[in-house]
Amino acid sequence: MSAPAQRLGLATKVSYGLGAAAQGVGGVALATATINFYLISVVGMRPALVGVVILVSLVIDAVVDPVIGRWSDTFRSPWGRRHPFMYASALPIALAICFFWRHPAGLSQGELAAYVLVMLIVVRLAGGLYVIPSDALAPELAPDYHERTSLISWRWFFGLFGASAAGFILRFVFLRKDAAHPLGQYDPAAYAGFGLAAAVLVFVAILVSAAATHRYIPQLRPAPRRRQSAPETLREIVRVLANPSLIAIMVSGLISGVASGIGQTLADFMSYSFWDLTPQTAALVGFWAAPGAIAGIALAPALSRALDKKRTMITVFTLSVCTGVIPTSLRLLGLAPPNGSPWIPVMLAADLFVASSLGLVGFVIVGSMVADVVEDAAVKTGVRSEGLLFAANGLLPKVTAGVGGLIGALMLEAVHFQATVRPGQVQHVDPAVMRHLALLSLPTGAVLNLVAIGVLGFYRIDRSTHEANLEALRTAAAVTEPPSALPTGPDPALAGPPL
Repeated sequence: MSAPAQRLGLATKVSYGLGAAAQGVGGVALATATINFYLISVVGMRPALVGVVILVSLVIDAVVDPVIGRWSDTFRSPWGRRHPFMYASALPIALAICFFWRHPAGLSQGELAAYVLVMLIVVRLAGGLYVIPSDALAPELAPDYHERTSLISWRWFFGLFGASAAGFILRFVFLRKDAAHPLGQYDPAAYAGFGLAAAVLVFVAILVSAAATHRYIPQLRPAPRRRQSAPETLREIVRVLANPSLIAIMVSGLISGVASGIGQTLADFMSYSFWDLTPQTAALVGFWAAPGAIAGIALAPALSRALDKKRTMITVFTLSVCTGVIPTSLRLLGLAPPNGSPWIPVMLAADLFVASSLGLVGFVIVGSMVADVVEDAAVKTGVRSEGLLFAANGLLPKVTAGVGGLIGALMLEAVHFQATVRPGQVQHVDPAVMRHLALLSLPTGAVLNLVAIGVLGFYRIDRSTHEANLEALRTAAAVTEPPSALPTGPDPALAGPPL
């Protein structure tokens, strides 16, 4: 039930982390910010209707995710518990991303909303088939308390790298202005082209990552052979999800999910209409998230060892929230340079670099903390439920991100933001409208994030607790059956075929 601690080689960390590139690219292709701007300002849907569609798709996704997690925990096949789901997800995700950006012409508002909803549901459910089993591999690949933090750092690095690269491609390649579209972000054909490119990249990244970790299948734990009635299964799920440390993480994610939904919904509107950035300048600013990711990878394991996970996470998340509000606060106070100044993108890029570095450290450590809950729950329940735990951790934040998205859309309605422009026109938004929007969104998001950080203080697993859990699981395994352990010699990935 518990593999001994081992040192993972670079090849293992890279091959595992590579799969997050698909999440990064797909995250840009279906990011709330991108979807909202496209559907509201390009397609012409009502902001409130867009908010409802996104919320419904996220609620459905959140309900189904624990089912996927539980299914992958108990699935038995020659390819193990996780990999069949990962392989099966690639094509549905790619097709849904492609068709989302290529909706049929002439649809009414209701018909368009129905089409968008179906595509979002398909891509989110197919995404769960990949993300949940893939995330669930981490506790098995890295049972050591600190080693799994390093492994998850690579996961976040590739996720942010994929997102940065996709954002750069979207704005520099597809959203270029031309004679018909003085501002390229209003060109519907550009989004269709990007959707196709994103679909191909996601498809390839998923298959490459799944194939790269395929060699570990014989070393991973198979699902136990058990017969359970529906009430017994439900009771077991409740026992697993009742873990106090998991509840602290989930409640924190619930609160921060609302803030995240608001921020993502308004991100592109703030870039284009509050700061008056072009898509290309916004891409250059966003590019600095990648160096921030590299800094975060270097910092996360070191800070975790120096301060322990919970203290590190609370510190860096708090600093990230405080740093992230600086540029908008300066503008509201009249202390920022005027729009059009070359110092605006410099200020935003520097802020993004610092905030993303700190934020990445926090997210990496939270992911490692969720992995630590796996053994803690296994000691209390006798069952390893990696897939269920990772799915549960993402359940409430998805719902509340949808709620936050709806709140953000209602904020746009409240300030009377103009929805669309016609081809060949340049949209000029009243600065008072954007100032009103910033005054609504900035304090709301900051307060919610700080409350979420405070809730994480109730997390109770530290290094000594984790090591005691591992020892308890080894003792239980010695009584029942020999452990299925990962090798303690050289990293097998180094001897395998090249990635």
